[in-house]
Amino acid sequence: MEMKQEHRPCEEKDSGTLYKIGTFAAMNHVTVKALRFYEEQGLLAPAFIHPENGYRYYTLSQMAALHQITALKLAGFTLEEIARINSGADEDAVLLKKKAELLAKIAELTRQIAVVDGYLSGKKNDLSAPVLIRTIPETTVAFMQIRLESYDCLFDRMPEMGALMEKAGCTCAIPEYCFTCYPEPGCRDGEIPAEICESVAEAKKETGGLRFKTLPGIQAACIFHKGSYRTFSESYETVLRYIEENGYEIAGEIRESYIDGVWNKDDESEWLSEIQVPVRKKAEHGQTFAAECHR
Repeated sequence: MEMKQEHRPCEEKDSGTLYKIGTFAAMNHVTVKALRFYEEQGLLAPAFIHPENGYRYYTLSQMAALHQITALKLAGFTLEEIARINSGADEDAVLLKKKAELLAKIAELTRQIAVVDGYLSGKKNDLSAPVLIRTIPETTVAFMQIRLESYDCLFDRMPEMGALMEKAGCTCAIPEYCFTCYPEPGCRDGEIPAEICESVAEAKKETGGLRFKTLPGIQAACIFHKGSYRTFSESYETVLRYIEENGYEIAGEIRESYIDGVWNKDDESEWLSEIQVPVRKKAEHGQTFAAECHR
């Protein structure tokens, strides 16, 4: 694609009709200012510049080049990108790169719309999953302590743990119980400490970064979360409000348990998780503290 043209002196002007810059701009629905700018940027030079008065003239054959510039701008190309195409860059490569960028923007906008729709639906229906206080029994887990660049990276690390569990000869407990804890931050920005846990039938020999421990039984305020992990905060708000309003306090690391997810459900709306917050009654804790002080 060659759009760049050099203007020629009077004696070499085209034999075709020359159109003044104002007429050429009007016929193409662009401004004179835009044509002058394209000339400055080396994108579209006039076919002829009058040597005495400096008037710019264009020919019919230059319309295609101008239409191409306009179309590429509408497609989101910058003038720099258009100039690269004009200077001989691989046109297909530039177009494919721009297509990928536009598709990524569409995906992000679609995600944002889904979040807005979900929030609007929640406000209209005002439906929240019930919070249940239940006992989670003692369990032996295989676990890995990792650091994440973002919460979205969590499931990129799961296969690594699965491979180590297979190497160690682990057998998953029945029913399966996979969860993640997030210890107190205290690390530099861009690193999120996390602990991935999988309940196993028995502990095995430590392998690579895979270790084993037995977690005691806990009493937890639990809430099921249906849908994308990006809306976890809504379920957290519900369960934390329940804890505060019913005289409980957090008594350990919160667990995010994964029941259905990307590994077996293609549709995010079908993902199912459970947030488990270890709790104890505030009164019980206060009585225990008072009793210890009087020993």
